[in-house]
Amino acid sequence: MKEKLLHTPEGVRDIYGEEFITKERAERAVKECMRHYGFLQIMTPAFEYFDIFNSERGTVSQRDMYKFIDRDGETLVLRPDITPQIARCVAKYFRDEELPIRMFYHGNTFMNNDGYRGKLKEITQIGAELVNEGGASADAEMIALMIDCIKSMGLDDFQIEVGNADFFRGLCDAAGFDADETDELRMLIEAKNLFGVEELLSGKKIDETIKELFTGLPLQFGSIDFVREMKKKTVNPRAVSALERIEEIYEKLCMYGKENYVSFDLGMLSKYDYYTGVLFKAYTHKTGEPIAAGGRYDKLLSQFGKPAPAIGIAIYTDYAINAMARQKITPKILKNLTLVLYDEKYEETAVRIANDFRKDGLPATLLKKNNNVSDDEYVRYAKAALAGGILYVDSADSIRILDLESGKIQTKNIQEG
Repeated sequence: MKEKLLHTPEGVRDIYGEEFITKERAERAVKECMRHYGFLQIMTPAFEYFDIFNSERGTVSQRDMYKFIDRDGETLVLRPDITPQIARCVAKYFRDEELPIRMFYHGNTFMNNDGYRGKLKEITQIGAELVNEGGASADAEMIALMIDCIKSMGLDDFQIEVGNADFFRGLCDAAGFDADETDELRMLIEAKNLFGVEELLSGKKIDETIKELFTGLPLQFGSIDFVREMKKKTVNPRAVSALERIEEIYEKLCMYGKENYVSFDLGMLSKYDYYTGVLFKAYTHKTGEPIAAGGRYDKLLSQFGKPAPAIGIAIYTDYAINAMARQKITPKILKNLTLVLYDEKYEETAVRIANDFRKDGLPATLLKKNNNVSDDEYVRYAKAALAGGILYVDSADSIRILDLESGKIQTKNIQEG
């Protein structure tokens, strides 16, 4: 049992040192990017009433939530998703606002999944939500924001896949599927299970053109020209409208100069049922998980008492940082910490020097020298602490300064500072 307590539970991890600095820096850059687009930050609680995330909201299933009971008998959950929380906040604080509302958040979500393939159960999200804007201009703005956020972290080689939930729903309407059949088909298409799709359709009396579109959905992706070709084959008005919306979004993305980052996947669906229109996910090399995702959810806020269109994005910083490490994208870390290593009799001088560093805005760590510890061990210790140098206070008249990168030592008179 003691040995087990040294490890974290499955699906969570500790983050420390250079990895933490890299993550913190990337998250700071993403938040600054969102501020540049005019979004204001909001902080929501890590747990909420269960009803905020119940099945009617279209969020994750109950079995994927961490649930617990408070002392008053209320069922609470660790948030598996932050978008419903934002919907609750908007309905509470901005019920009568009709002009656009821009909010962004930074927090962790908790998913009680089965942990296969090392999938994280706790991940950090930085997301932005745009409420009271229902047009293609808002869709394009949020996709452009996602692209700029990913680039701000240091990633350049990535792709945004764009789809539209209404294309699939339009085909289901045309086929006359009920809710259960639609859900089953959605899961098969999301899993790219071609044989499962064909088997489900085999016993249905539906138009051959619709059947052909369904069976091809898992593989229907490409450029804007592909979308235009698909529109020629589609007759259902809802599905056609979904393709026309994609075309309009593409035209507006061209205004932002972001079109080269975008491709289209008509088989894209989401585990979140509250999405009503455009969907998008960002992928990069050497990670199987999307590093960002988003979509339009025009009906979610009405469940909280404020009918309003809305669209959001979420940057999954843990997956993005993991991809950066695998791609050997390592932002240079400023190692400006100084380790002030002193003999006991010069402690007062060492404290004064460390205080002077800190007053100038430079970090300094005090460490009393142990004669049983070698200089090489102190060098190892300083490098592990991400220090740039060691300042030795072992004389009444002078100090020695070791630059850890070059290995050079210089001596300075204490009176010179």
